[in-house]
Amino acid sequence: MALPHPDRKGGRANGLRFAGPKGYELSDFDMMGLPAKLVARLADMGITEPTPIQKQAIPHALNGRDVMGLAQTGTGKTAAFGLPLVTRMLEFGRKPEKYTVRGLVLAPTRELAGQIAQNLRAMCENTPLKVGVVVGGQSINAQMSRLERGTDLLVATPGRLLDLMDRRALTLETCSFLVLDEADQMLDMGFIHALRKIAAMLPKERQTMLFSATMSKQMNEIAQSYLDRPIRVEVTPPGKAADKVTQEVHFIAKSEKANLLIELLGEHMEERALVFGRTKHGSEKLMKLLDKRGFATASIHGNKSQGQRDRAIAAFKSGDIKVLVATDVAARGLDIPDVKHVYNYDLPNVPDNYVHRIGRTARAGKDGSAVAFCAPDEMGEFKAIQKTMGITIPVASGRPWEPIEEERKPKRGGGGGGRGGQRRQGGGDANAKSGTGQRRRRRPNRRRGGGQQSAA
Repeated sequence: MALPHPDRKGGRANGLRFAGPKGYELSDFDMMGLPAKLVARLADMGITEPTPIQKQAIPHALNGRDVMGLAQTGTGKTAAFGLPLVTRMLEFGRKPEKYTVRGLVLAPTRELAGQIAQNLRAMCENTPLKVGVVVGGQSINAQMSRLERGTDLLVATPGRLLDLMDRRALTLETCSFLVLDEADQMLDMGFIHALRKIAAMLPKERQTMLFSATMSKQMNEIAQSYLDRPIRVEVTPPGKAADKVTQEVHFIAKSEKANLLIELLGEHMEERALVFGRTKHGSEKLMKLLDKRGFATASIHGNKSQGQRDRAIAAFKSGDIKVLVATDVAARGLDIPDVKHVYNYDLPNVPDNYVHRIGRTARAGKDGSAVAFCAPDEMGEFKAIQKTMGITIPVASGRPWEPIEEERKPKRGGGGGGRGGQRRQGGGDANAKSGTGQRRRRRPNRRRGGGQQSAA
């Protein structure tokens, strides 16, 4: 028998309170007090059992509590906040007023916002609820026209939302619900000031939910500022990868990365692979190289239009494209269950982004592999990644690079001394070969034309 649905104010229903995870664990959606029509819709979508984050978050959210959810990507966070939002929205029983928004979901990237909106629309099928999405790279006039009619649930990126508010295209004065999804990435991308502006335009009496894969000191400060006595739910320690992801690292010279990548991709031509680069130019160049080598490939990064990005992702989902080269714009928001391999061609500057990148594989209970390439100048990033995750990533080839230390030699008198070279410390292997991860020993700098460096 389904538990009674709680009222908005008291968090109780007929004297009953939903038990949290320390009480009894709710085993299915029927026991959560979700509307029967919504549960049936989930079944049509192939969703019959809640994930751990959903089991813990949904009852508290239905009780009207603020929720801070910590879980790795691919664990069902969208439904964890989406199902309570849709349930509460159905209680209104009337259309929203013009220019108003009843529930706001903020996401850091266009791709993630689009994915969230797609999932919410699927949940709202055959209901009067309307889901809107506003992101950059699309016609702002068309978005203004749609917002004029009023919106039940609006998914937005912070920058475009502020642009629309500056044009008085919508008001948040009656918004009852706020969700910050992937809040840590919004901080990484510099949206902190935008978030403060938006929060100031929301009513103080609201329900707020914050979901993130990682938790930093600044994130705790954000939670204290935006949430009111939140319930904290956590299914995996922050910075932990999915259990079914196998990880390995190749210590390899930067000039040999492309050859090794081509070799490894050639071993699974028919399986989907995501390749992450650090820069827009570098990712585009790598994509063109892979295309010349016969791989069905595409790229997404900041220099691509929204239409180009959408088409590339659609081709990747359909299987027409097997290799997608991307910058961190794709580290979140790509919900593609069949991504088998993730390659960190360039290691990210922010250690947490490594967790988000490899979270694109091993989704929905499947297994996957995450392969990292580490060049000499990326050793600092690699050590930071291991420290953040609290693990030692297995070495597939090569040896860890040692710091470069400059040889200090005494200055010569009369005419100046030879330049001290740089060297690798600790067991360098000579004659580096493509794909092996071995490295070439650096030799002292030579004077051009002299053949040998003069003695001190």
